[in-house]
Amino acid sequence: MRTARVMRETEETRIKLELNLDGQGTGRVQTGVGFLDHMLVLMAKHGFLDLTVNCTGDLHVDDHHTVEDVGIVLGQAFQETLGDKHGITRFATTFTPMDEALTMLSIDISGRPYLKFDVEIPTEKVGQFDTELVEEFFRAFVNHGKVTLHIKLLHGTNSHHIIESIFKGFGRVLDEATTHDERIAGVRSSKGIL
Repeated sequence: MRTARVMRETEETRIKLELNLDGQGTGRVQTGVGFLDHMLVLMAKHGFLDLTVNCTGDLHVDDHHTVEDVGIVLGQAFQETLGDKHGITRFATTFTPMDEALTMLSIDISGRPYLKFDVEIPTEKVGQFDTELVEEFFRAFVNHGKVTLHIKLLHGTNSHHIIESIFKGFGRVLDEATTHDERIAGVRSSKGIL
């Protein structure tokens, strides 16, 4: 079982997160940021991840610390679940439509943190959620999950649809890139290490 449990406590947030890479797509998320909760549940569903997140953050300030720190902890848990990375596919690319929106995500579980976020979200907010925090979430995940991730908006005019397409696609690339392939002996790298 590729599972991890991570706890992180700072002056800004207290987070407990459990992740199972080989789950059924069950998301139980309570961060106090409703839109983030919704996106993480969608990510889990489409990535066949079992994800439990409980977070208490300084929401009286704003949502930034909560969103960023959840990304950090998810990245740490993801890194832990992979272990030695033996046999994983490593790469994945998905195109995910959501009505008029279409996004492309491409991941390399390389051990090298890098985020290319080529997305213009039309509005500053979706409900009470600051849309600039989407990039902050993924930057935090990439830095602590140690992956290369490209996110590109191809089409879209509705901010909610764009962000939902991204998170669904994120679940899908995580699922595909972590799938075991019997043809891979060790790790899929000429260096012999990821």
